[in-house]
Amino acid sequence: MSTTSEPRSISGPHVVCAGIIVADHLCPPLPHVPEAGELLVVDRLVLAVGGCAANAAVNLARLKVPTRVVCKVGPDLFGRFVLEMLEREGLDTGSVAIDPDHDTSQTLIVNVQGQDRRFIHTFGANASMSVHDLKAAIDPANPPAVFYLGGYLIMPGLDPVELGEFLEWLGTLGVHRVIDVATPGPADYLPRLTPVLPHVDAFLPNDDEAELILGPGEPLEHARKFHEMGAKLVVITRGGEGAVVAGHELALRMGAYPVEFVDGSGGGDAFDAGYIAGIFDGGTLVESLSRAAAQGASCVRGIGTTATIFDRAESDAFLAAHPVSLHPLD
Repeated sequence: MSTTSEPRSISGPHVVCAGIIVADHLCPPLPHVPEAGELLVVDRLVLAVGGCAANAAVNLARLKVPTRVVCKVGPDLFGRFVLEMLEREGLDTGSVAIDPDHDTSQTLIVNVQGQDRRFIHTFGANASMSVHDLKAAIDPANPPAVFYLGGYLIMPGLDPVELGEFLEWLGTLGVHRVIDVATPGPADYLPRLTPVLPHVDAFLPNDDEAELILGPGEPLEHARKFHEMGAKLVVITRGGEGAVVAGHELALRMGAYPVEFVDGSGGGDAFDAGYIAGIFDGGTLVESLSRAAAQGASCVRGIGTTATIFDRAESDAFLAAHPVSLHPLD
Protein backbone atom coordinates (compact mmCIF):
# COMPACT_ATOMS: atom_id res chain seq x y z
CA MET A 1 0.00 0.00 0.00
CA SER A 2 3.00 2.32 0.28
CA THR A 3 3.38 5.03 -2.29
CA THR A 4 6.57 5.98 -4.07
CA SER A 5 5.78 9.65 -4.56
CA GLU A 6 8.28 12.39 -3.79
CA PRO A 7 7.97 14.45 -0.60
CA ARG A 8 5.96 17.58 -1.28
CA SER A 9 5.74 21.06 0.15
CA ILE A 10 2.18 21.68 1.26
CA SER A 11 0.06 24.73 0.57
CA GLY A 12 -3.56 24.86 1.62
CA PRO A 13 -5.30 22.73 4.24
CA HIS A 14 -3.01 20.17 5.86
CA VAL A 15 -2.06 18.43 9.10
CA VAL A 16 1.15 18.85 11.06
CA CYS A 17 2.35 15.73 12.91
CA ALA A 18 5.00 16.62 15.49
CA GLY A 19 6.80 14.62 18.13
CA ILE A 20 8.43 11.26 18.42
CA ILE A 21 10.10 9.51 15.49
CA VAL A 22 11.88 6.20 16.00
CA ALA A 23 13.60 3.39 14.16
CA ASP A 24 11.72 0.32 15.43
CA HIS A 25 13.30 -3.12 15.72
CA LEU A 26 10.54 -5.74 16.03
CA CYS A 27 10.24 -9.49 16.38
CA PRO A 28 7.16 -11.62 15.63
CA PRO A 29 5.28 -13.01 18.65
CA LEU A 30 7.63 -15.37 20.50
CA PRO A 31 6.46 -18.51 22.32
CA HIS A 32 8.21 -17.25 25.47
CA VAL A 33 10.81 -14.78 26.67
CA PRO A 34 14.23 -16.34 25.99
CA GLU A 35 16.08 -17.69 28.99
CA ALA A 36 19.61 -16.46 29.68
CA GLY A 37 21.81 -17.74 26.88
CA GLU A 38 18.88 -19.15 24.89
CA LEU A 39 18.64 -18.58 21.14
CA LEU A 40 15.16 -18.33 19.62
CA VAL A 41 14.89 -18.53 15.84
CA VAL A 42 12.13 -16.57 14.07
CA ASP A 43 11.15 -16.23 10.43
CA ARG A 44 12.16 -12.59 10.25
CA LEU A 45 13.04 -9.50 12.23
CA VAL A 46 11.60 -6.16 11.15
CA LEU A 47 13.21 -2.73 10.91
CA ALA A 48 10.56 -0.07 10.45
CA VAL A 49 9.87 3.59 11.00
CA GLY A 50 7.93 4.17 14.21
CA GLY A 51 7.20 6.69 16.92
CA CYS A 52 3.92 8.44 17.58
CA ALA A 53 4.29 11.29 15.11
CA ALA A 54 5.73 9.17 12.31
CA ASN A 55 3.11 6.44 12.75
CA ALA A 56 0.25 8.94 12.69
CA ALA A 57 1.74 10.70 9.67
CA VAL A 58 2.03 7.47 7.65
CA ASN A 59 -1.58 6.62 8.50
CA LEU A 60 -2.68 10.07 7.37
CA ALA A 61 -0.73 9.75 4.13
CA ARG A 62 -2.48 6.45 3.43
CA LEU A 63 -5.79 8.21 4.12
CA LYS A 64 -4.84 10.90 1.58
CA VAL A 65 -4.55 13.70 4.13
CA PRO A 66 -1.75 16.19 3.23
CA THR A 67 0.66 15.98 6.15
CA ARG A 68 3.88 17.66 7.26
CA VAL A 69 6.16 15.87 9.74
CA VAL A 70 8.00 17.82 12.46
CA CYS A 71 10.58 15.58 14.12
CA LYS A 72 14.30 15.21 14.83
CA VAL A 73 16.70 12.48 13.76
CA GLY A 74 20.42 11.92 14.13
CA PRO A 75 23.10 12.03 11.40
CA ASP A 76 23.25 8.24 11.26
CA LEU A 77 22.06 5.28 9.21
CA PHE A 78 18.78 5.02 11.14
CA GLY A 79 18.04 8.71 10.58
CA ARG A 80 18.50 8.26 6.83
CA PHE A 81 16.32 5.16 6.94
CA VAL A 82 13.33 6.76 8.69
CA LEU A 83 13.56 9.88 6.54
CA GLU A 84 13.54 7.75 3.38
CA MET A 85 10.53 5.78 4.62
CA LEU A 86 8.58 8.98 5.28
CA GLU A 87 9.48 10.39 1.89
CA ARG A 88 8.43 7.14 0.25
CA GLU A 89 4.94 7.75 1.67
CA GLY A 90 4.85 11.18 0.00
CA LEU A 91 5.02 13.08 3.28
CA ASP A 92 6.38 16.61 3.60
CA THR A 93 9.69 16.11 5.48
CA GLY A 94 10.94 19.68 5.16
CA SER A 95 10.57 20.20 8.91
CA VAL A 96 12.45 17.03 9.94
CA ALA A 97 15.67 18.33 11.49
CA ILE A 98 18.99 16.52 11.84
CA ASP A 99 20.47 16.89 15.33
CA PRO A 100 24.27 16.50 15.01
CA ASP A 101 24.67 15.80 18.73
CA HIS A 102 22.28 12.85 19.12
CA ASP A 103 21.65 9.51 17.48
CA THR A 104 18.27 8.72 16.00
CA SER A 105 15.85 7.39 18.59
CA GLN A 106 15.36 3.62 18.52
CA THR A 107 12.99 1.14 20.16
CA LEU A 108 13.36 -2.60 20.53
CA ILE A 109 9.86 -4.13 20.63
CA VAL A 110 9.62 -7.68 21.95
CA ASN A 111 6.35 -9.48 21.26
CA VAL A 112 5.46 -12.60 23.26
CA GLN A 113 2.38 -14.69 22.50
CA GLY A 114 -0.49 -13.87 24.87
CA GLN A 115 1.37 -11.01 26.56
CA ASP A 116 1.60 -7.27 26.15
CA ARG A 117 4.60 -5.88 24.28
CA ARG A 118 7.92 -5.14 25.95
CA PHE A 119 9.84 -2.01 24.96
CA ILE A 120 13.49 -0.97 25.24
CA HIS A 121 13.88 2.64 24.13
CA THR A 122 16.49 5.33 23.71
CA PHE A 123 15.31 8.97 23.49
CA GLY A 124 18.01 9.97 21.02
CA ALA A 125 17.35 13.12 19.01
CA ASN A 126 13.76 13.28 20.26
CA ALA A 127 15.12 14.58 23.56
CA SER A 128 16.17 17.87 21.98
CA MET A 129 12.79 18.75 20.43
CA SER A 130 11.76 22.21 21.65
CA VAL A 131 8.76 24.48 21.34
CA HIS A 132 10.94 26.68 19.12
CA ASP A 133 11.20 23.75 16.68
CA LEU A 134 7.41 23.38 16.68
CA LYS A 135 6.72 27.06 16.12
CA ALA A 136 9.31 27.28 13.33
CA ALA A 137 7.29 24.71 11.37
CA ILE A 138 4.08 26.80 11.46
CA ASP A 139 3.39 29.43 8.83
CA PRO A 140 0.75 31.80 10.25
CA ALA A 141 -0.25 32.67 6.69
CA ASN A 142 -0.83 28.99 5.90
CA PRO A 143 -1.60 27.31 9.23
CA PRO A 144 -2.50 23.64 9.44
CA ALA A 145 -6.10 22.57 9.89
CA VAL A 146 -4.92 20.18 12.63
CA PHE A 147 -1.78 20.14 14.77
CA TYR A 148 -0.92 16.80 16.39
CA LEU A 149 1.73 16.27 19.05
CA GLY A 150 2.47 12.60 19.66
CA GLY A 151 4.62 11.28 22.48
CA TYR A 152 4.41 14.28 24.78
CA LEU A 153 5.83 13.47 28.25
CA ILE A 154 8.88 11.66 26.83
CA MET A 155 10.32 14.75 25.14
CA PRO A 156 12.15 16.53 27.98
CA GLY A 157 13.03 19.49 25.76
CA LEU A 158 9.38 20.61 25.55
CA ASP A 159 8.76 23.15 28.29
CA PRO A 160 5.13 22.78 29.50
CA VAL A 161 4.46 26.50 29.92
CA GLU A 162 5.95 27.33 26.53
CA LEU A 163 4.00 24.46 24.97
CA GLY A 164 0.77 25.75 26.48
CA GLU A 165 1.45 29.22 25.10
CA PHE A 166 2.25 27.74 21.68
CA LEU A 167 -0.99 25.75 21.65
CA GLU A 168 -2.92 28.83 22.73
CA TRP A 169 -1.38 30.70 19.79
CA LEU A 170 -2.39 27.90 17.42
CA GLY A 171 -5.92 28.28 18.72
CA THR A 172 -5.96 31.92 17.63
CA LEU A 173 -5.12 30.67 14.11
CA GLY A 174 -8.13 28.35 14.14
CA VAL A 175 -6.03 25.17 14.40
CA HIS A 176 -7.59 22.02 15.90
CA ARG A 177 -5.07 20.81 18.51
CA VAL A 178 -4.68 17.10 19.27
CA ILE A 179 -2.28 15.69 21.89
CA ASP A 180 -1.26 12.17 22.80
CA VAL A 181 1.31 11.10 25.37
CA ALA A 182 3.77 8.36 26.19
CA THR A 183 4.57 7.48 29.81
CA PRO A 184 7.69 5.34 30.41
CA GLY A 185 6.78 4.57 34.03
CA PRO A 186 5.54 6.06 37.30
CA ALA A 187 6.32 9.77 37.62
CA ASP A 188 4.70 13.08 38.51
CA TYR A 189 3.24 13.96 35.11
CA LEU A 190 0.53 16.39 36.19
CA PRO A 191 2.76 19.50 36.34
CA ARG A 192 3.62 18.92 32.68
CA LEU A 193 -0.04 18.61 31.69
CA THR A 194 -1.63 21.37 33.77
CA PRO A 195 -0.39 24.27 31.55
CA VAL A 196 -1.14 22.32 28.36
CA LEU A 197 -4.60 20.75 28.58
CA PRO A 198 -6.56 24.05 28.68
CA HIS A 199 -5.34 24.62 25.11
CA VAL A 200 -6.10 21.15 23.74
CA ASP A 201 -9.12 20.30 21.59
CA ALA A 202 -8.66 16.52 21.86
CA PHE A 203 -6.56 14.55 24.36
CA LEU A 204 -6.11 10.89 23.42
CA PRO A 205 -4.20 8.81 26.01
CA ASN A 206 -4.69 5.09 26.57
CA ASP A 207 -5.94 3.63 29.84
CA ASP A 208 -2.48 2.64 31.10
CA GLU A 209 -1.18 6.16 30.50
CA ALA A 210 -4.21 7.70 32.18
CA GLU A 211 -3.66 5.56 35.27
CA LEU A 212 0.04 6.43 35.44
CA ILE A 213 -0.86 10.12 35.27
CA LEU A 214 -3.87 10.20 37.62
CA GLY A 215 -3.54 7.04 39.70
CA PRO A 216 -5.98 4.11 40.01
CA GLY A 217 -9.50 4.69 38.76
CA GLU A 218 -12.04 3.91 36.10
CA PRO A 219 -11.34 5.14 32.55
CA LEU A 220 -14.44 7.34 32.47
CA GLU A 221 -13.42 8.90 35.79
CA HIS A 222 -10.00 9.65 34.31
CA ALA A 223 -11.51 11.06 31.11
CA ARG A 224 -13.73 13.42 33.09
CA LYS A 225 -10.77 14.55 35.19
CA PHE A 226 -8.73 15.42 32.11
CA HIS A 227 -11.74 17.30 30.76
CA GLU A 228 -12.00 19.21 34.04
CA MET A 229 -8.31 20.10 33.62
CA GLY A 230 -9.19 21.85 30.38
CA ALA A 231 -9.16 19.43 27.46
CA LYS A 232 -12.30 20.01 25.37
CA LEU A 233 -12.61 16.35 24.39
CA VAL A 234 -10.94 13.33 25.99
CA VAL A 235 -10.80 9.88 24.44
CA ILE A 236 -9.17 7.14 26.51
CA THR A 237 -8.41 4.14 24.34
CA ARG A 238 -8.59 0.64 25.84
CA GLY A 239 -7.29 -1.67 23.15
CA GLY A 240 -9.69 -4.52 22.47
CA GLU A 241 -12.17 -3.03 24.95
CA GLY A 242 -12.76 0.05 22.83
CA ALA A 243 -12.64 3.53 24.36
CA VAL A 244 -14.43 5.99 26.60
CA VAL A 245 -15.16 9.55 25.51
CA ALA A 246 -15.82 12.59 27.70
CA GLY A 247 -16.47 16.23 26.88
CA HIS A 248 -18.93 19.00 27.67
CA GLU A 249 -22.13 17.21 28.71
CA LEU A 250 -20.81 14.15 26.87
CA ALA A 251 -19.91 10.65 28.04
CA LEU A 252 -19.73 7.70 25.65
CA ARG A 253 -18.47 4.15 25.57
CA MET A 254 -17.15 3.05 22.20
CA GLY A 255 -16.76 -0.55 21.14
CA ALA A 256 -13.79 -2.04 19.30
CA TYR A 257 -13.84 -3.78 15.94
CA PRO A 258 -13.18 -7.54 16.26
CA VAL A 259 -10.05 -8.29 14.23
CA GLU A 260 -7.36 -10.93 14.51
CA PHE A 261 -4.80 -9.44 16.89
CA VAL A 262 -1.12 -9.92 16.03
CA ASP A 263 0.80 -6.92 17.40
CA GLY A 264 -0.51 -3.85 19.20
CA SER A 265 2.42 -1.61 18.22
CA GLY A 266 1.15 1.64 16.75
CA GLY A 267 -2.53 0.91 17.35
CA GLY A 268 -3.04 4.06 19.40
CA ASP A 269 -1.22 6.20 16.85
CA ALA A 270 -3.39 4.76 14.08
CA PHE A 271 -6.48 5.58 16.18
CA ASP A 272 -5.23 9.16 16.56
CA ALA A 273 -4.70 9.46 12.80
CA GLY A 274 -8.17 8.15 12.06
CA TYR A 275 -9.66 10.72 14.42
CA ILE A 276 -7.58 13.49 12.81
CA ALA A 277 -8.62 12.38 9.32
CA GLY A 278 -12.25 12.57 10.37
CA ILE A 279 -11.80 16.08 11.73
CA PHE A 280 -9.86 17.12 8.61
CA ASP A 281 -12.66 15.77 6.42
CA GLY A 282 -15.19 17.87 8.33
CA GLY A 283 -16.84 14.79 9.82
CA THR A 284 -19.00 14.62 12.93
CA LEU A 285 -17.60 13.36 16.21
CA VAL A 286 -19.17 9.94 15.59
CA GLU A 287 -17.68 9.79 12.09
CA SER A 288 -14.26 10.80 13.39
CA LEU A 289 -14.33 8.25 16.20
CA SER A 290 -15.48 5.56 13.79
CA ARG A 291 -12.59 6.31 11.44
CA ALA A 292 -10.26 6.23 14.45
CA ALA A 293 -11.48 2.84 15.63
CA ALA A 294 -11.24 1.37 12.13
CA GLN A 295 -7.72 2.64 11.58
CA GLY A 296 -6.59 1.34 14.98
CA ALA A 297 -8.11 -2.08 14.27
CA SER A 298 -6.36 -2.29 10.91
CA CYS A 299 -2.99 -1.64 12.54
CA VAL A 300 -2.96 -4.51 15.04
CA ARG A 301 -3.43 -7.22 12.38
CA GLY A 302 0.29 -7.37 11.53
CA ILE A 303 3.79 -6.92 12.93
CA GLY A 304 4.94 -3.33 13.18
CA THR A 305 3.23 0.01 13.40
CA THR A 306 2.12 0.55 9.79
CA ALA A 307 2.40 -2.78 7.95
CA THR A 308 -1.36 -3.47 7.76
CA ILE A 309 -3.00 -0.06 8.16
CA PHE A 310 -5.90 0.80 5.88
CA ASP A 311 -5.55 3.14 2.96
CA ARG A 312 -8.46 5.46 2.17
CA ALA A 313 -10.38 3.01 -0.03
CA GLU A 314 -9.97 0.17 2.47
CA SER A 315 -10.98 2.40 5.36
CA ASP A 316 -14.09 3.64 3.55
CA ALA A 317 -15.13 0.11 2.61
CA PHE A 318 -14.57 -1.19 6.14
CA LEU A 319 -16.60 1.63 7.68
CA ALA A 320 -19.45 1.09 5.23
CA ALA A 321 -19.64 -2.56 6.25
CA HIS A 322 -18.91 -2.26 10.00
CA PRO A 323 -20.61 0.48 12.02
CA VAL A 324 -18.93 1.15 15.36
CA SER A 325 -20.97 0.86 18.56
CA LEU A 326 -21.36 4.02 20.66
CA HIS A 327 -23.36 4.02 23.90
CA PRO A 328 -24.12 6.96 26.20
CA LEU A 329 -22.89 6.71 29.79
CA ASP A 330 -24.38 8.30 32.86
